[in-house]
Amino acid sequence: MGNHTYDFFVLTFSTHEENKPFLSFFFVLLYLIGIFANSITITVVYRDLHLHTPMYLFLCNLSIVDICYTTFTVPKLVHMLLSGDYKISFRQCFTQMYFFSHVATVEDLLLFIMAYDRYVAICKPLYYHNLLSKKNCIVFLVTIWATGLFNSLSLTLTASNVPLCYPNTVSQFYCEFKAFAKISCPSTGFQLFSFMEAVIFGLAPFLSSIISYIKVIIVILHIKSSDGRKKAFSTCSSHLIVLIMFYGSWTSAYLTPPLKDPQVFETTFSILYLIVTPMLNPLIYSVRNKDVKRAIIKLLQC
Repeated sequence: MGNHTYDFFVLTFSTHEENKPFLSFFFVLLYLIGIFANSITITVVYRDLHLHTPMYLFLCNLSIVDICYTTFTVPKLVHMLLSGDYKISFRQCFTQMYFFSHVATVEDLLLFIMAYDRYVAICKPLYYHNLLSKKNCIVFLVTIWATGLFNSLSLTLTASNVPLCYPNTVSQFYCEFKAFAKISCPSTGFQLFSFMEAVIFGLAPFLSSIISYIKVIIVILHIKSSDGRKKAFSTCSSHLIVLIMFYGSWTSAYLTPPLKDPQVFETTFSILYLIVTPMLNPLIYSVRNKDVKRAIIKLLQC
């Protein structure tokens, strides 16, 4: 990029100045609720021995990712709203892009491995303890976090060395790959890299998760007992809801149709999957899961 000392200008929300304190309070409230709910989930899973299973181990990692999601974006957003300073330095921008890309990749892969966990539990229950043994789960998680590290590093280094052909204004409230690609010079290599990254770490995990749940639903429908079908579906319904929420909002934000002013559309859905979804994830799992509710009540009694 040549000179790395300039600043980027971040577009947040088109709102009146008097509304910004209320907007900041709203985001801080959502942020704190999300941190508290996910911290409770991590604490409950850690303290309750009955929850030391692969599904809850992955859920615990998902809560860590959700905490990171909001921590990497919301504090800086609130600072910009309250201070009126919408500038972000080159170093800060790509540092934020690096950490955001890391946890985004980890979440994509985590949601897939959680779908695989439900697939094995319902479709291949006799092989569950072999396929998802403690050793294999640790290998899965180490691989997922290491893959996220490698992907975010390659993505950020590639983006930071692409020349800019348009004003250095990031059309989002945080530095992320799509908003940056809009202001970079057209490059066949960069576009190919962007496409491959989206396919490998976005589309592939999503399609794999969907295929897993299609097979799960087929198996559930063949269960003769209505109680058995209900119990089998209840074990995967929470994760299915989380999967739909995450990819629904993510797809809406990143695959924006050609609108006259797509910024409001993109920003709204970015708030959904960056702030609202991480806050709702632990609530969905706790409300729809008897084991988690029992563990939370036990923790509160202590």
